[in-house]
Amino acid sequence: MVTPPDDFCLRPEYRLRRRDEFRRVYQRRCSAADSNLIVLGCNNGLTHGRLGLSVSRKFGKATVRNRFKRLVRESFRLTYTQLPQGVDLVVIPRGGGVPDLASVMESLPRLAHQVVRKLARTGTTRENLTERGR
Repeated sequence: MVTPPDDFCLRPEYRLRRRDEFRRVYQRRCSAADSNLIVLGCNNGLTHGRLGLSVSRKFGKATVRNRFKRLVRESFRLTYTQLPQGVDLVVIPRGGGVPDLASVMESLPRLAHQVVRKLARTGTTRENLTERGR
């Protein structure tokens, strides 16, 4: 089992990095949202959760996008024990500016658990359809 992130960085084993990892989460189409975040999720078959960030240029300039990414990474690190394990999460910002750390720390676990409930409800039906190429 991988230990929770305890240093001040998000180690590679907790990140989604490759295009095919992001694509798998997007194809699963299981999401939850609130006024600050959209969280997409997919089971990863590991003993720990991983985080991916997708922040487009429409969200703002580079400093704004980087600020959002730092907030989400820090929230992931601080709330890691509250997050479901074995799930890849991709976080996308909602318009309206950069939220504060407290609201991201409140939203991320709640939305992640909503995604996990949806994953359990839908079962493997969508995964079977995407494997067949539909």
